[in-house]
Amino acid sequence: MITVHTHSEGAQIEVELSGEVTSKDYSETLVPAIEAALEAHDAVRLLAIVQPEFKGYDLGAAWSDTKLGLSHWRGFDRIAVAADQGWVQTSIRLAAPILPCPVQVFELSELEAARRWMRESLGAIHVTDLGGPCVQISLMGKLDPEEYQQAERDLDTLLSSKNGFRLLIDLREFDGWQGLTALAAHFRLARGHVGMLDRAAIIGDKAWQHMAQRVASHVLGARTQFFPSEDFENAKSWLAAG
Repeated sequence: MITVHTHSEGAQIEVELSGEVTSKDYSETLVPAIEAALEAHDAVRLLAIVQPEFKGYDLGAAWSDTKLGLSHWRGFDRIAVAADQGWVQTSIRLAAPILPCPVQVFELSELEAARRWMRESLGAIHVTDLGGPCVQISLMGKLDPEEYQQAERDLDTLLSSKNGFRLLIDLREFDGWQGLTALAAHFRLARGHVGMLDRAAIIGDKAWQHMAQRVASHVLGARTQFFPSEDFENAKSWLAAG
């Protein structure tokens, strides 16, 4: 069985699962709730509360779950799951890396903590003028769409007075994109100004951040270079040179 409760004018959905979940539960309860929320909001946050008596899905519900995830892949900006069953927790943690939004698993005793996590901001983006054509974007924590929207506005304002720019992307305090499928989407901060972009430097320590440099080169269509955290000053010098 599925029970749905909505909060924050429909932008946050709590889904309670108990007993055996069927395809009818999806088609008559969950899907209408999510589609109604997405008609009113660009993205929604989903909290799944898995009760101790939850037995799993029948085959029809499993297929409905797959279709729901694929059809609304970009519709979620945060997912939390509160469950005590080890197999549920493990399944969610295994799926988290391929999901394009932050995902967190909680025990049922941590339900209020899960609700707080659903509400709070997980990160920040700072846009800084380094002088001349150079601009720094610092990404910190785990980011939500609201942070990107504000950063886009800040970048638009800053670049309105420049004929071209060079971009320093600072990932040193960034917890990381939650899914590799979402990687390219985060470069939209600069995509609106691709014609103005001359070069980009990326600073970080993690292997996947090095890979981000190759993605950035393809998405931004500009010369890019990766620098480890200890070479921060060298990155700024490379950006300003020539």
